[in-house]
Amino acid sequence: MSRLSFEKERAQEPAAHPAMVSVRVSGTGTATVDGTPVVVAPGVEVQQAVLDHLQRLAISLGGSIHATVHDDGAGCVVPLEVSADGASKVAGRPMRVASPGRRTAPRVTPAPAPTGEFAPAPAMTPPPTPTPPAPLHDPEPVSSSSSAPTPARGFDAVAEEVLGDGPLTETAEGAELLAEPLARINEAVRDGRIEEAADLADRTVEQASAVLGPHHVEVLHLRELTAYIAYLAGDPIRSFRLSLDLAGQRRRASDADAAYDNVRSAATAWRAVRDPEEGLRLGRDLIDLWTDLAAEPGPAASDPEPLESARARMVRLTDRAAKAAARP
Repeated sequence: MSRLSFEKERAQEPAAHPAMVSVRVSGTGTATVDGTPVVVAPGVEVQQAVLDHLQRLAISLGGSIHATVHDDGAGCVVPLEVSADGASKVAGRPMRVASPGRRTAPRVTPAPAPTGEFAPAPAMTPPPTPTPPAPLHDPEPVSSSSSAPTPARGFDAVAEEVLGDGPLTETAEGAELLAEPLARINEAVRDGRIEEAADLADRTVEQASAVLGPHHVEVLHLRELTAYIAYLAGDPIRSFRLSLDLAGQRRRASDADAAYDNVRSAATAWRAVRDPEEGLRLGRDLIDLWTDLAAEPGPAASDPEPLESARARMVRLTDRAAKAAARP
C-alpha cells in the first residue's frame, strides 16, 4: 500500500477516539468509503485515491481513522489505521475471503528463465510506519476486446503472491533452498510483523545470492519481495531504489514485462516519498528509465497513462519545492 504525497494540514483539535469507516474496493476499479463514492482521477490508481480520501478525512478530524478495507478484486479484508500525519499501518491480520469470479493473474515467464513478480501503495502507491501487506489496488480491468485479464502489476502482483496459495519459488533449486524461508517471510507479512519479515528477507537474499548468484531468477524474485516489504515497513526510498535497480537489470536483459512490473513498484514507492526535493531527485531517475522503457516494444509502451500521471506529479513536486524555498 502506499502513503500519499500532499501538503500536510492540521486540525485545531484532535479527535477523542479514532473514527471507524468501511471501505469497499470493487473489482472494476471503483471504491466507496462508508457508501460515499471515491473520486478516482484519470491516471490515478484506485488505491491512491482511497488513501487520499482516508488521509483527508483523518486530517479533517485531527486524528486517526480505522478502516476495514474489503478488496473484492484481491479477495481479502485488510484492517488499516490511517493517521493525520500521512502514515498508514496494518491494524490487524488481513483475512482472505471468497471473491466470486476472481481470476488469479498469471505469472509472466520470460525467456530464457522465468522471473518473479511484487503494490500496494501500493502500492502503492504511498506508505513511514508499517503499511498494509496488500495494496488496495484491484487487478487491472479486462479489455473489452479480450476475455483474458491483464496481469497484476508491480507491488500488486507481489501482494497476490504473499496472500495466495501458489508456489513460492520458480525453480527446483529455489524450492529446495528457499521454500521454508519464503513461507516464514510471507507468514510474517500476513501477520503484520513487518520488521521481522524485513530482517528475514534481507538475510534470505544474502544467503541465496551466495549460493545461487546475485542474478539468479530466485534472487531477483526475492529482491522484489524485499522491496515490497521495505515499502510496507515505511522505507519508500529503499523500496524505490531496489525496484528501480531491478527494472534496469530486467530492461538490460530485454525482459520488458518484468522491467515494467519493477517500474510500477518503484512508482508506488516514489509516491510515498513526502519531501518534494527528494521526490524530484528520485522522480527524475524513475521517469528517465520509464520513458526509455515506454519507447520500446512491451507493456510500458501500451500503457501510457501511469507515466503521464508520474510526469504530472513531477510538476506538482516542482511547485511544492518552489513554495517551500520561498518561505522565510
